[in-house]
Amino acid sequence: MKKLLFISLFAVLIIFSCKEVKEKAGKDQLYKIETIYGEMIFKLYDQTPIHKENFIKLINENYFDDILFHRVINDFMIQGGDPDSRNAVAGKLLGEGGPDYTLPAEFVDTIFHKKGVLAAAREGDDVNPEMRSAASQFYIVQGKVFTDEDIEKVEDRINASRLNNLITQFMEEEKSKAYSTGSTINYETLLPKVRQMAEEKFKEEGYYKIPDFKRKIYQTLGGTPHLDNAYTIFGEVIEGLDVIDKIAAVETDSNDRPIKDIKIRIKKL
Repeated sequence: MKKLLFISLFAVLIIFSCKEVKEKAGKDQLYKIETIYGEMIFKLYDQTPIHKENFIKLINENYFDDILFHRVINDFMIQGGDPDSRNAVAGKLLGEGGPDYTLPAEFVDTIFHKKGVLAAAREGDDVNPEMRSAASQFYIVQGKVFTDEDIEKVEDRINASRLNNLITQFMEEEKSKAYSTGSTINYETLLPKVRQMAEEKFKEEGYYKIPDFKRKIYQTLGGTPHLDNAYTIFGEVIEGLDVIDKIAAVETDSNDRPIKDIKIRIKKL
């Protein structure tokens, strides 16, 4: 009798768990990432249609089968999607592989780097000023829970980056003007001029503050706010956040690659 009761209770828990997942998903199609540490069930966002369509195409092609989570950083994120990681020898540096195309950035203000979101990896701003996404490499945010003081530091970091980007932008514009007219560039006078232009533009745009609705999530669920509006987010894990924590905690080498391979498979539910 006790055994039957246990089985009945277990069945009820499964039913409620499935119901909760369906409620979170709404009408969205669900997918799952299978790993040795468990499964992560996720949905893809309609607000980022280019990334959604591309990811579905790759899933349907079984592109991700036996690919690794090749870069793992605790309190930050877990990254996969490099086809070169399939059957890669131990210690091999990974992260350069993928299809020979990129995707245009799709930033949505209401979608941000809370724990569990899927986002596209990409090359740095110096070689990729348009912030185009890699076609197959993605990461899942783990992040951490932030205090008010932590968030203020992130805001300072974001604003410092904004100012530096404006300085770079105006410097390139002034250099282009000089080259087009054959003028000699006097950096002693150009640098102060460019900095003043950047500071005026920065003041005009205003100091960036993380909105309250994002702040509340970062202070409870957690995430990586400094990545907002820099990397395209295209989905989120709705069940299996604990699996992210397990993977993020594994032992890694000097390149953040897990010592023990973590293979993945992604399937449509």
